[in-house]
Amino acid sequence: MQQSFIDINTIHDIHTLYGCEPPKHPLVSFIQLAQISRDNFPEKETAFRLGFYSVYLKQLKGSMGYGRSNYDFDQGTLVFTAPGQVVTTKRYISFDDGWALYFHPDLLYRSGLGKKIHGYSFFHYDASEALHVSEDEKKTLRNCADNVRAEYSQNIDKYSQELIVNNLELLLNYCTRFYDRQFLTRSKPSHDLVQNFESLLLEYFSKDSLIDEGIPDVKYFASRLNLSPDYLSDLLNRYTDKTTIEHIHLQLIDRAKSLLWSTEKNISEIAFELGFEHPSHFTKIFKNKTGQSPSDYRHMN
Repeated sequence: MQQSFIDINTIHDIHTLYGCEPPKHPLVSFIQLAQISRDNFPEKETAFRLGFYSVYLKQLKGSMGYGRSNYDFDQGTLVFTAPGQVVTTKRYISFDDGWALYFHPDLLYRSGLGKKIHGYSFFHYDASEALHVSEDEKKTLRNCADNVRAEYSQNIDKYSQELIVNNLELLLNYCTRFYDRQFLTRSKPSHDLVQNFESLLLEYFSKDSLIDEGIPDVKYFASRLNLSPDYLSDLLNRYTDKTTIEHIHLQLIDRAKSLLWSTEKNISEIAFELGFEHPSHFTKIFKNKTGQSPSDYRHMN
């Protein structure tokens, strides 16, 4: 049965859902979570699809569905959603503390942040990959959020949008720094995940089923490791300086080199054996990674 959603498309919609007064700015808002009313929420657990970006600093009694799993927010935790993401929540959850900052994509129109917002990959992490912040880090992020609120709460002038967006970008840049810290402080589980990924990668390319199953993608390995694709790529990038795609391509090239060196199969046959539908795509990747075409590599070895 296909899941149904309640669409929350605008900042005004989220204020209405929370029983708050109308927003002071149509494209951005800061809300103290302890002050919201949940009287407008359906009795049953409900899936909401948001039409804007959100940053939540949450500390509550209960759980919330986010991405593919439920998450316990008894500890202060920072989570992010991007437009179109689905969040499920129950009516009866008591917030101990926390805040939410919502901003619509239209706010970023023609801004530097609008051009780079997709680079903040944590907007697509799962709940279990949320950012746990220290008390000092909470204060830093709250100061950024308060600056955003201060700007849209006063009379809007020609500088307002730029200052609001600049403070949003500052907050997101701090989040990037804090995520880097979290990757490092959780080095043991992160290292284990990297090793597990490398084992899965070797296992996949050691099989003779590439011609049937094709080249694996990031989602395949992320699913096997119970991670979101963006989190897996960021984790690998921080520990190996290579993304998931780069690891896949390097393993693919190693397999291709072996076949070029040890068999008489032509380039098309090798490409199909490696899971490529079009030999030209195989040749392009091989040359990009080695600086040589498959034919040149074979003749030089």
